[in-house]
Amino acid sequence: MPRFVSVGECMIEMSGGEDGNYRLGYAGDTLNTAWYARAMLPEEWDVDYVTALGDDLYSGQMADFFDENGIGVDYIQMVEGRRPGLYMIHQQDGDRHFTYWRGQSAARYMAEDPEALYEAFEGADIAYFSGISLAILHARARGKLLKALHLAKQGGARVVFDPNERPALWTSPAVMGSTIAAAAILADVVLPTFPDEQALFGDASPEAVAERYLSWGAEEVVVKNGAEPAFVAARESRGFVAPKPGAKSVDPTGAGDSFNGAYLAARAQGLSPLDAAAEAHALAAIVIGHKGALVPHEKLAG
Repeated sequence: MPRFVSVGECMIEMSGGEDGNYRLGYAGDTLNTAWYARAMLPEEWDVDYVTALGDDLYSGQMADFFDENGIGVDYIQMVEGRRPGLYMIHQQDGDRHFTYWRGQSAARYMAEDPEALYEAFEGADIAYFSGISLAILHARARGKLLKALHLAKQGGARVVFDPNERPALWTSPAVMGSTIAAAAILADVVLPTFPDEQALFGDASPEAVAERYLSWGAEEVVVKNGAEPAFVAARESRGFVAPKPGAKSVDPTGAGDSFNGAYLAARAQGLSPLDAAAEAHALAAIVIGHKGALVPHEKLAG
């Protein structure tokens, strides 16, 4: 069976906060993408999530949640004495703000066992990771994860990378930039976001972002830009793909991740890069109309 394998960190999400009442959920960029890939890929595809969880109650509940929603848990490592990271969302000045607790996050240790990573990626058709997947790891562990992805590529996997730059997770912009560049060299497909890239690398336009990643070895680049058109650059096609007008935004959380999942699912089913980007915009338009990063699969039909 074909396999989509995503690696990274999923956190406990506490949202709401009205009258001091919060709703517990789960979210994380690479988990979000796996969630939407699972929704859009045919049933014969396996979608596996690679991470590390703790030996606590909430780690078990999180793994059960993945399994109940069709996301494979066979390659989740257990780290004794650790637990999932947590973040809370609050509203301030009309915008969402996030407070994170990652000090005890088990996912920071997911690359300590290289053999487990190699096994997780073995036979993968798509291997997906992000800048956050790297940022949460210690420097040597980043190298282990990149080596595992390199071996996956040698084994026939299409390696996909979303740089997803988050400066707060890195020791400096220089370290972030050099690590993103090293990771991008491995990738067949890169799915960056224009404002992030402009802030870190000084790119003047989405086209400039795409050209830089192509020059680093990517075969296919899709530059997301929020509600603006995405720029697609691939061997067979180049151009901007705009979302259909009229989408109502209730909560933009997870929109870019859903775009990624839908895009990769469409490409896996034979759509062209431009048509896949249109499908990705369509799914993201549904996602921003719901609260939370993970929209239930049954609500994604249209």
